[in-house]
Amino acid sequence: MDAQDARRAGREVRQAAANPWLDRAERLGYVVRGLLYGVMGVLALQVAIGSGGQAVDQRGGLVFLTGNPFGRAVLVVCLVGLAAYSVWGLVRAVFDPWNRGSDAGGLLQRAAYVWSALSYAVLVLFGFQLLVGSNRVGADQDPVQGWAASLLSQPAGDWLTVAAGIGAILGGLAQFVEAVRAGFRRDLQRGRMSPAERDAADTVGRLGYAGRGVTFVVLGWLLVQAGLHRDPSQAHGYGGAFLFLLSQPFGRLLLGLVALCFVALGLHSLAYARWARTMASRR
Repeated sequence: MDAQDARRAGREVRQAAANPWLDRAERLGYVVRGLLYGVMGVLALQVAIGSGGQAVDQRGGLVFLTGNPFGRAVLVVCLVGLAAYSVWGLVRAVFDPWNRGSDAGGLLQRAAYVWSALSYAVLVLFGFQLLVGSNRVGADQDPVQGWAASLLSQPAGDWLTVAAGIGAILGGLAQFVEAVRAGFRRDLQRGRMSPAERDAADTVGRLGYAGRGVTFVVLGWLLVQAGLHRDPSQAHGYGGAFLFLLSQPFGRLLLGLVALCFVALGLHSLAYARWARTMASRR
């Protein structure tokens, strides 16, 4: 393939990434993502106030959403949206529609989009297994523990696990910075929003990033402990992080606040579903 063919192929891929139908599917992905975060928050809030509920991650949220007579149809819709959201992560990394740039900070953010794409691809695989009826029990298993166990079985796995935990803590701190700076505002088509809508999106965004920052720091701390003690059972995902918060002094209050932040994070994702700048919106 010569340079001209490469450029032509690149233009075709970019045009495909800006396809209106893909854009709709990506926005559906934001809706599904928002529902999953909202479910996680509501269920954690119920745990905090002692009215039932359970501490779940996104996989558990997906199981909850599909636990009704229309579950299979809901699951299919969720899978379409989540698959498109995974593609959107790659689009953001490759084509940089949010203008993150190619300096160190920009490349780091674009790498995070690749990680997001892979994470949601794994969630899609889990959802497909639910669809064919082979993995509903697996929803009760903590994937972070399995990942930590695999990592700890490798040479220098304890230090790799500690390093992963430190990375998660740094990611949590970055979430706090984002909550303060509200840099997400530049990724929304704010000219299409009313002042009230802009204020609401900013508020739920700040709360959502703060809540996710808390959980990332907890996840990182638990990974560090798992690495230091070579014990994968000490590593946990979102659900375990919620229970860790509950076990602390004033744990019900702390978990309740973080749960409300996750509800806000879900609402913020819905704002992205409507107003996010995408490849199609740039045309």
